[in-house]
Amino acid sequence: MSSANSASPADPRTSSDGGSGELTVLVYSDDSTTRQRVLLALGRRVAADLPPLRFVEVATESAVLKQVRSGEIDLAILDGEATPVGGIGLCRTLKDEVFDAPPVMVILGRPQDDWLAAWSRADGVAAHPIDPAALAAATERLVRTFVPVTGTDVAVRG
Repeated sequence: MSSANSASPADPRTSSDGGSGELTVLVYSDDSTTRQRVLLALGRRVAADLPPLRFVEVATESAVLKQVRSGEIDLAILDGEATPVGGIGLCRTLKDEVFDAPPVMVILGRPQDDWLAAWSRADGVAAHPIDPAALAAATERLVRTFVPVTGTDVAVRG
């Protein structure tokens, strides 16, 4: 987490960006290598005309729930293969229990798990191993579809 565009849950950079126009992306996995692959795949922006990304990396279900309930997350990317709580079940929990939950992408380990992603009500799906171009394209689609963006300013959630 030494990159300039990532922050830990305890880091003050994870609080509201004060209108700086960044998209706050939560990345959940119990595996730090998976989280880093997501950050590297997405880089600083997913498209030149979209705001820069700011990452919040988390490794536990409770951290995901805390961050999402704060209303400061614009997009969540959940590892479907995480343990002990997988991103598929966690996505369903977010959709069921968090009012105005952000869009959620689930990273699946097997193509056969597409039905589980549908059950979880994930807004997008990506696959392990992480393909940087495919993940960036899927993330761009989610942002353009679900996140209110005007110019380089992001509407405040919540």
